[in-house]
Amino acid sequence: MLNIVLVEPEIPQNCGNIARTCAATRSRLHLVKPLGFDISDRAVKRAGLDYWPMVELQVYENLDDFFARNPKPDLWLATTKAPRDYTRATFRDGCWLMFGKETAGLPEELRLAWYERCIRIPMRPDARSLNLANSVAILTYEALRQMDFPGLSGVGEMARNETCLHC
Repeated sequence: MLNIVLVEPEIPQNCGNIARTCAATRSRLHLVKPLGFDISDRAVKRAGLDYWPMVELQVYENLDDFFARNPKPDLWLATTKAPRDYTRATFRDGCWLMFGKETAGLPEELRLAWYERCIRIPMRPDARSLNLANSVAILTYEALRQMDFPGLSGVGEMARNETCLHC
């Protein structure tokens, strides 16, 4: 199982899309406060997030709380400032993919402390960054691809079988 960590996410729609990716991939979602939105049951129901019950969620007060509760994580940090692209990472079951807030990314001291684990998504030099939800999806599916998509269906309803006359 993958662990997706959002540090101080600000935009509720991004978090909603990321939660949906987590639900679809059986990945755990970890949110590090402060959050730029409300995730109470009432707010989630009002937003129509019908997949929210499928999300395994952990919330932390801050980064110190996160690292205290998860000592020595197999952590990869996604940042546009990374020296290497994500295809050079070897993702393993149980690893952690960490993403920073939309307006500022991950704190510099964290990036420096985990320098060898900083990865980026290649893009043109004059593009600031990708949308956070898109970045999470790209890295999540690359990690799952490397693990051969554990527990996920690789076959859709159009798969040929002996009883299907129109396939």
